[in-house]
Amino acid sequence: MLNISVKNNTKILVTGGCGFIGSHFIKHILNTTDFDVINIDNLTYAGNLDNLSDIIDTDRYTFVKTDISDEDKMDRIFYLNDITYVANFAAESHVDRSIKNPNIFANTNIIGTTTLLNLAKEYKIKRYLQVSTDEVYGMLPLNSSEKFTENTPLQPSSPYSASKAAADLLVLANYHTYGQDVVVTRCSNNYGTHQYPEKLIPVIITKAVQNLPIPVYGNGLNVRDWIHVEDHCKGILKALLNGEAGEVYNFGGNCELTNIDVVKCILDIVKMPHSLINYVKDRPGHDLRYAIDYSKAKQKLGWEPKTLWTDGIRKTVDWYANCWM
Repeated sequence: MLNISVKNNTKILVTGGCGFIGSHFIKHILNTTDFDVINIDNLTYAGNLDNLSDIIDTDRYTFVKTDISDEDKMDRIFYLNDITYVANFAAESHVDRSIKNPNIFANTNIIGTTTLLNLAKEYKIKRYLQVSTDEVYGMLPLNSSEKFTENTPLQPSSPYSASKAAADLLVLANYHTYGQDVVVTRCSNNYGTHQYPEKLIPVIITKAVQNLPIPVYGNGLNVRDWIHVEDHCKGILKALLNGEAGEVYNFGGNCELTNIDVVKCILDIVKMPHSLINYVKDRPGHDLRYAIDYSKAKQKLGWEPKTLWTDGIRKTVDWYANCWM
């Protein structure tokens, strides 16, 4: 039986808080608010307690290892704590893994979200926030000025993005059906420190500093919009506290780069040759381009990205080169 409760301050339940974005968000909460944080994480391969090693002794922070789809355990946590907010970062998030094993993604991203929504409704949580992705929109054509807005139809291309789109729709349905206070945020590709080294940027860095071949899907011309994780976390908090119930907010970095340009940029930073680039067979259903229109977040929340790519990527490279290796 879980017997866990924390102090009587405003409490935010953060799921997936040992992952890349979730751990940065917890630190942002502790640094900028007086909230107590309850971190729920099942510590699957991408969840790492070391991501929060510098705050584990903070008296405003509590960690519980459990699966968000375990209704009995999650009910116990809600029952024992006067939770004000829920921010759901918990997700299986790697496209390649979703292609190989979609069942895991359906369980965490859909069943887990449903469990959290039901409990948030039952315990009258002030606001439930769902952290989502621009991948639910599908893809944009190359060499165009078109960007995803919050009104772009959902056209997910992978089991991962389909599971996230389903979760988003469940969240918004709870607003329309029950009047539940919910907000959905969708962001472009995040980068920064503490990301598990299976995504593009940490793969490039960790292989480059070891003088290993760097795999690049297809011709490397797929375009992504890159946002620094700390900018993203600031946007999420603004949406949580100041967003309008039932709304979706997009967060983007205003930084569109082809995958091959990202690879070459990092190789140049670490002073390694471009000959390490190894073009490999393209991923099935590989989306061509993502780009986010964040004008709604700028207008309604007063948010916009602050981190320049040139600054953010150098700091990221330095961290992996010095801390991960």
